[in-house]
Amino acid sequence: MKNFSTDFLPPNCKEGPSPEQENIEEERARCEWNLRLTTIVSSSSTGTVSDTLGVIEFDPSDTVVATGGIARKIRIYNSSSLLPNEGYHGGHHDIALLDHATACDYYICTPAKLSSLKWKPGSGGRVLGSGDYDGVVTEYDLERKVPVFERDEHGGRRIWSVDYSRWDPVVGASGSDDGTVHMWDPRCDGSQSLAIVRPSVTCSSVCCVEFDPFGGALVAVGCADKKAYGYDIRKMVDPILVFDGHRKTVTYVKFLDSHTIVSSGIDGCLKLWNVNDSRLIRTYSGHVNSRSFVGLSVWRNGGLLGCGSESNQVFVYDKRWSEPIWVYGFGTVSRNLDCENGFVSSVCWRHVGEEQCTLVAGGSDGVLQVFVGTRRSISH
Repeated sequence: MKNFSTDFLPPNCKEGPSPEQENIEEERARCEWNLRLTTIVSSSSTGTVSDTLGVIEFDPSDTVVATGGIARKIRIYNSSSLLPNEGYHGGHHDIALLDHATACDYYICTPAKLSSLKWKPGSGGRVLGSGDYDGVVTEYDLERKVPVFERDEHGGRRIWSVDYSRWDPVVGASGSDDGTVHMWDPRCDGSQSLAIVRPSVTCSSVCCVEFDPFGGALVAVGCADKKAYGYDIRKMVDPILVFDGHRKTVTYVKFLDSHTIVSSGIDGCLKLWNVNDSRLIRTYSGHVNSRSFVGLSVWRNGGLLGCGSESNQVFVYDKRWSEPIWVYGFGTVSRNLDCENGFVSSVCWRHVGEEQCTLVAGGSDGVLQVFVGTRRSISH
């Protein structure tokens, strides 16, 4: 595998482009990004318990970050504490080294390992939903730091993904190892689901669920049967779209815009799909992913895709090119685990701005790293 520097440029950026390439090269030059590491958050504890970070989520205001994982803790951070050195001069900057114990505002202990977190729309950032390894969906009131809602209809099978619609009233959905997607009303108790579907005829695990964040009626689902599906939530019977192209389990699906979604698989690929006709638009490769959940996040303002890698690196792709535009290695930070086999397990973009971006990544050793990017303009 190539060793990429943090200033790795998009492919084919050569001097003297042909006339046919001039417009493409100019576009690429305008949209290059300078990304830099600004903050590392680790733990001074020397315990041996794994703290793999399985999920990172910014709240709707993009000022609060929640993390969850193997350690059975939801940690809440203010973004200002993760970006203490936001300004820098002359191309030099200090990397802030923080400890989880002092960097996070507070934490909530959970009864099981966490695989998914989602902020509940319309709650003003007060309610956070979670899915866990015991097959339970729980909502937490963050002001009171207590659970306020619970569902347990997946037969104790691990829930991989939880999401909420952007409608009023809000609808929730969960996908599980039991091969089902359950859709439910958070205003009601856990006695009944609004809809239950089995995307795969072989009852393969449902690894990801995402509602259309732009308000459409589509919900996307990724499965261990190597396929992703699209359902019209008004008639949750059969999928109206099938995205067939991965060679192994589809671990994530994310809407990039109202017309395209991105899927990630443990075949080491990301794929961009047209949601109107299930057509494959582009395949992205370079990261290593053959067995683990390594995270996927899209920054819609800049058309950037972020994911982790089993090579313990963070990868960023521009939606227009198949090869990564930036790669950064986590290295060894934590004392808790042997980082030789470490990997980047979760990523999340902050959805603000157009000229500057923020990417938060978590590792299998429980370390958080925060990166800030600025758009670089090159005149011709």
